Amino acid sequence: MIGYIHSTESFGTVDGPGVRFVIFFQGCPMRCLYCHNPDTWAPGKGSAVTVSELLDAYERNAPFYKHGGITATGGEPMLQTDFLTALFTEAKQRGIHTCLDTSGICFSPAHPEKAAALLAVTDLVMLDIKHIRDEQHRLLTGHSNADILAFAAYISEAGVPLWIRHVIVPGWTDQPEEQFALGVFISRLKTLKAVDVLPYHDLGKAKYEALGIPYPLPGTPPLSKDDAAAARAEILRGVKYGLHHENES
Repeated sequence: MIGYIHSTESFGTVDGPGVRFVIFFQGCPMRCLYCHNPDTWAPGKGSAVTVSELLDAYERNAPFYKHGGITATGGEPMLQTDFLTALFTEAKQRGIHTCLDTSGICFSPAHPEKAAALLAVTDLVMLDIKHIRDEQHRLLTGHSNADILAFAAYISEAGVPLWIRHVIVPGWTDQPEEQFALGVFISRLKTLKAVDVLPYHDLGKAKYEALGIPYPLPGTPPLSKDDAAAARAEILRGVKYGLHHENES
């Protein structure tokens, strides 16, 4: 089986627990306005690789991954679910911790079979919820968030540990009431282990210029660490509110 990979990173420290071998899958159906990897959008490009080739690359530095493992990110790794499942299946047979970093856009609530097979060999899911409001989500990414939120619930019911990631973009996801609503939603996820709030940055501008694509958010300033901290506090306030009211009921 062949997969299409944009690139790999040998010593990732921000893509799951520990030091990790990070695999950037090629292809993504989302068109997030703040995407900093537009070079990963087109499917079927990049390097054609096998599961064995990727795991051989992992094994070359295996001692460094003792408390880490493999993270599949992108692009959108679930666009190549069959290959990703084969990769994680072999990784688990070798005792390697597997982490999926995904937007969840490829999940189909009507046909969850492939997702179930993938989650069976996934130790951790990092799910990026772009916006809690569907209308704003469509404007921000070009897609509804309905299947993404359904995937969050599906992961929870499957008993797989879950980290929620959320990017705070000035003018798009920086409203406290929306952050609070996100917190209330994720309070219902039984396997929630962490909430990562990521500040928007414009470091991907050069990639857009190189590809001849207009940058979607010209003039949008990078978010300060203080604003990111305030947003995280508001999300956690929503989580506490949701848990309190669930306990009351």
